[in-house]
Amino acid sequence: MEKEELKQSVFKTLNGIDVNEHTEKKNGLTYLSWPWAWATVKGLYPDTAYEVRHWDGKPFYYDEVLGYMVETSVTIQGETKTMWLPVMDSKNKAQKAQPYTYTVFYKGGKSEEKTVEAATMFDINTAIMRCLVKNLAMFGLGLYIYAGEDLPAAVVEQAKEAAAAAAADDLPKAEEEMRACKSRDEINAVWSKWTTKHPEYSTQSHEFYKVTVEVGQSIK
Repeated sequence: MEKEELKQSVFKTLNGIDVNEHTEKKNGLTYLSWPWAWATVKGLYPDTAYEVRHWDGKPFYYDEVLGYMVETSVTIQGETKTMWLPVMDSKNKAQKAQPYTYTVFYKGGKSEEKTVEAATMFDINTAIMRCLVKNLAMFGLGLYIYAGEDLPAAVVEQAKEAAAAAAADDLPKAEEEMRACKSRDEINAVWSKWTTKHPEYSTQSHEFYKVTVEVGQSIK
């Protein structure tokens, strides 16, 4: 396999994995379990490696105004991607070396002062592992989470293909039942049964719709 095809294969494989059972939501954001994410990628691509960047021997960059930032790099099948992530508190506010306050304004003119605690090594470690997961998303794993989607495109496409196949398989039986109808009540019952299961059957261009019209016209 050519190098470019191999890269596409990695992304296609990881981007097609449904990760929903391994996520949790916190304050409006969805987080993927890093142990599961790493084990999944490592299991598929044993050569996978990651690196945490250090600044002056420390696994974080700090700016007095902006706060802390961490960075990781992941290499899979010879391709390396880098990702960054700020160190944030439970409210997704950037943490600094000292606590600081900010004002939240509410409707009606009310406001409230809130405090962001100083970052600890626990916070930095958490940010590093979240950064690693985000880094893996650059290779495809759980990428749809960051786009606000419920399922990866590949899974959605597979579901559509499966639904289309099921509709095609059921069509002969649905047509047979419709042609066997002897009254309008029976027509309505069969119509409701199959269009509920396969909504596309109700479109005027669909064969089931045409058969229904044909049978309906034959019953006076």
